[in-house]
This record gives sequence, C-alpha cells and structure tokens, in this order.
Amino acid sequence: MTEPAADYRQCSVGVLDTRDDPQMRFDADGRSHYYHEYLRAEEAHVRKGPEGRRELEALADGIRARGKGKPYDCIMGLRGGVDSTYVAYVAKQLGLRPLAVHFDNGWNSEPAVRNIENTVGRLGFDLETYVINWDEFGDLQRCYLKASVVDIEVVTDHAIFATLYRIAASHGIRSILSGTNVVTEQVMPPHWIYNKTDHINIRAIHKEFGTVPLKTYPFMDLKVKKYYQLMRGIRSHSILNFVDYDKARVKRVIADELGWRDYGGKHFESIFTRFYQGYILPTKFGIDKRKAHLSNLVFSGQLTRRQALAELAEPIFSPDQLASDYEFVLKKLELTEQQFAELMSRPQRLHTDFATEQSVYDAYPVLRPLRGAAGILKSAIR
Repeated sequence: MTEPAADYRQCSVGVLDTRDDPQMRFDADGRSHYYHEYLRAEEAHVRKGPEGRRELEALADGIRARGKGKPYDCIMGLRGGVDSTYVAYVAKQLGLRPLAVHFDNGWNSEPAVRNIENTVGRLGFDLETYVINWDEFGDLQRCYLKASVVDIEVVTDHAIFATLYRIAASHGIRSILSGTNVVTEQVMPPHWIYNKTDHINIRAIHKEFGTVPLKTYPFMDLKVKKYYQLMRGIRSHSILNFVDYDKARVKRVIADELGWRDYGGKHFESIFTRFYQGYILPTKFGIDKRKAHLSNLVFSGQLTRRQALAELAEPIFSPDQLASDYEFVLKKLELTEQQFAELMSRPQRLHTDFATEQSVYDAYPVLRPLRGAAGILKSAIR
C-alpha cells in the first residue's frame, strides 16, 4: 500500500473517499486499504457453502451441549432489524432454544416493535424486554450532544452488551448469538465510531455534563466481562459469518417467513438512530454512514459500485420524515430548537478528550519500558 493520499481520491472499488478518511491509502489500481482490509477479514472469518454449514452445525452442537437440561441453550438480542431477525431465523433452523432479549431505550419505531412481535410469535421464542430508566438514559444522550463527540450510539450499544451478559448469567446461559458479521459490517472509518466497551469514557462524559445520577444504567467494565467469559463460560458467536448472507435475499426470506417489514436504512429501526445518521452525523460531522455500509455491500459482491453511487445520490430520508423526527427527538430529549442549534454548532471533540479505559502505559508512552517491571513487582507482591 502507498502513503496517504494528499489530494482528493475515491476508492476505485467502493465509494469511500479521502474526505471521509484523509489517511486513506491506495494501491496501484486505486483500490483503498478498506477494500484490502475487507478481503482479509472475509478470508479469516467468513465461511460459505458446505464449509460454512459444517462449521455452523458444529457450533450449534456445542451450544446445545452447553445448554443441555436448561430452559434455554442460548440468548440473542432482538432489535427488529435485518441482522438480529435473521439470527433468530437461523437459530430456529438449527433447532436452538434461544431466549430473545429486547433492549428498549425508548426510541423504538413502530415497524421495529411489530417486527419483534412477529419474529418471536412465528418462531415460538420467549422474549424478555429490558426497559432502561429513561431519565438516566435521556440525560446520557444529552451529555453526548453537549460533549460534541461523534459516537452518541455508544450509550445504547454499551448497555445492550452489558444487559445481554447479565441476563445470560442470570439464566445460566453460556452462549450469545450475535448478529455482527463481516459481509455487511466490516467497513467503517475508525474516527466515525468509538469503543463501545469503554465504561470510563461514558462515566467521564456524564461526570462533566450529566445532571441525573446513573443508578441503574447497565455498565460493564473489562473485569466484569472477563468474569462472565472466564468464570461463567459465556461466549459470543457471530453465526452470520457461517451462512451465505446476501442482504437482499435475507430481507425476502424474513419478510415471507416472519412477516418482517422493511424500515429504510441500516439500524433505522430506532428513531434516534435514524435521526442521528440522517441528520446529526452529516450536518455536524460531515459523515454519511451509507458510504461505509454501501462500500461493504460492494466489496462483498452484493451491489455494484454504480448502484451504490446511485443510492448515495438520493437523500438519506425524506424532508417530511426529517421534519417529523426533528420535532420528536427534540421533544423527547427536552431540548428547544435554540438549545439544539447551539449544541450542533459546538466544535467537534474527540472521545479521547475525556478519560478512557486505556492503561497508563498507553496514555503515557514514556512509561511503556516500565510495563514489564511493574508486572514482575505485582507478581512478587501476590
């Protein structure tokens, strides 16, 4: 790969460009490093056809064995979107007995609620819904707007992970079925998102801007996660990497079999996510997440580059939808138009402007030579 491009360039295969990532690198044929990273990830993690089926069946055998004699042999999050709905469908085909968990953060769209109900109803799965404390959660979302950091969705994703592990442990479940996958989710400029597991960063942002104590918000630090994984034996499995995951075909399957209803863009099952990706990100940060999502589909052979460019030429959502979401989001977050405009006009800040979960050696590189000595001393003290 060459050095980062100095002038404007666009990937010759996908649709990301140097405005999206000034550090983007290109090979001699104009293909970006995102394309090559995708190919490496696909080779390492994706198994298709008979090979994928064999590995998936072996994985399912292990899940059933670990869950033998219990009401459920696995747990899965259900949001009403394509990925989680198809995970449920595949689990049923494999003869697994999942407990479906829905994390309700107060932003469900009507199609998402209907999709969840249809999915568990037709598949015969039990559903447990965790409703987060809205006063705390709404305050956290306002904190992130005030902090002017890019990844407001951290507060949802972190809580989902923590909730799944907690509920799994409470039921003695050792297997989590995840909808994360390479063929639709690998590509994302790193500065468009932030580490979803960094509880210290969440606490730091809330400490500076929050007004409501976080008494019930489900935090999970690395020690707790390691406890769940090592002591309770809970493992997460990305089962969609073992199926031929063509998104257009999958949408048809879940629509026909489960009565699933399309709701628009990726993760638009959430009203806030729709507004965040459709208005906050492009307006404040100059980010159109469709470029990453569409590049992923092009790299995996599900779209042509021409189709992706044509989709990008269309608005993210209609003016009527934008106006409706704008009014709803501001009202729910208890913000006036003037207050929201002021928050949108604030200079962008990095998540790392606030305390993070990185070690002292990462925060202060000059101390890295002492890392080994510190470990020896710690062992001696024990």
